[in-house]
Amino acid sequence: MSGYQILTVFAAFAFAYSLIASRLEKTPVNGAFVYVAVGMLFGPHLLGLIDLSVDGEAISRLAEIALAICLFTDSSNANLSVLRRVEAIPVRLLLIGLPLTIAMGLGLAWWIFGDLSFFEIALIATMLAPTDAALGKAVVTNPVVPAKVRESLNVESGLNDGICVPVILFFLALAAGSVEASESAGLVMQLPLEVIGIGVAVGLALAVVGGFALRNCASRGWVSDTWLQMPIIALALLCFGLAQWLGGSGFIASFVGGLTFGALTKQHKEQFLDAAEGTADAVAMVTWFTFGTVILGLLLPGFSWQVLVYALLSLTVVRMLPVFLCLIGTGFQRDTLLFMGWFGPRGLASIVFVVMVVGEKLTGNDTIVAVVVWTIVLSIVLHGLSANPLAAKYGARVDARGGMI
Repeated sequence: MSGYQILTVFAAFAFAYSLIASRLEKTPVNGAFVYVAVGMLFGPHLLGLIDLSVDGEAISRLAEIALAICLFTDSSNANLSVLRRVEAIPVRLLLIGLPLTIAMGLGLAWWIFGDLSFFEIALIATMLAPTDAALGKAVVTNPVVPAKVRESLNVESGLNDGICVPVILFFLALAAGSVEASESAGLVMQLPLEVIGIGVAVGLALAVVGGFALRNCASRGWVSDTWLQMPIIALALLCFGLAQWLGGSGFIASFVGGLTFGALTKQHKEQFLDAAEGTADAVAMVTWFTFGTVILGLLLPGFSWQVLVYALLSLTVVRMLPVFLCLIGTGFQRDTLLFMGWFGPRGLASIVFVVMVVGEKLTGNDTIVAVVVWTIVLSIVLHGLSANPLAAKYGARVDARGGMI
């Protein structure tokens, strides 16, 4: 298949979508839902117009880049005054809700997938615990959703994938037999401290230095209009790449870096972030489109009714019940708890995690891949179609009761 044919098809789609993107953003059919669907349509299993012949590693790198940029730009736009008032909410979601989600996912997987080992089951539960910042963007940027809810979900999705990294590495080491049981206790303490600590330190340091440099150069007029989109993208990738290189979490570094950059850089920030959004959207489009072209080959080999049942439970009970439990006593209305529980999409982080696991060639790889991919696909469809309608309905209910959430 000619590379020019692939380029032609993708460029035609990208051009056509860009013409109506703003209109589609107001409908349930937009973003990742369209990218994946068109990728499937043009891919080798249907029309056969595109066969990218990409491996899991390539998709993982694309997903990492897209997620790093999204985390940085979203956290840079965070409303810190609102965040300070609701900081207890994302803390509860991360320190209570996330462990509960992993525990509940593990228990259900143990019941449904009896042929897998305990650590393979634990990997499935952990890979599907973090929510996706990219897929959740339709909600966290929607002004009809109360700011407190948006900021809480934004922080949760920005940090939970990085928190899950050391947990996955721990379970993966045990599942692959690369550590002895006697070493596991030390690994439990060492990995989170290293991965999270390095990520936070790198994000803080680079945002302070990069923000200072950008402010000074911009004030002198050294950054021309044609380069406006580059600094934010480069800084986001620098945070991610350096943290990963040093053994930390690039996702946490990107989120913390964006949050710090947004707090320290008032002047010019909006101008640079607006310019970077186009690049971020383009990277996301390429990632989801590529994922769509190979998705059918990943969905079918390990499929079973158990896989489908677990995927649906993962998006509903496994996510929503822990959110409800961890937010008891906050005074939130029931529809707010349901809204926050439902909008826990799974996406780019889970793609990265499944590639990490598949590389170890565990005996349960087919089932693990099928469960994660089916959950992502269902999330793209269900969360994509429901984001705008449910956000509008929820926002109207909040307005009707005088802003009480």
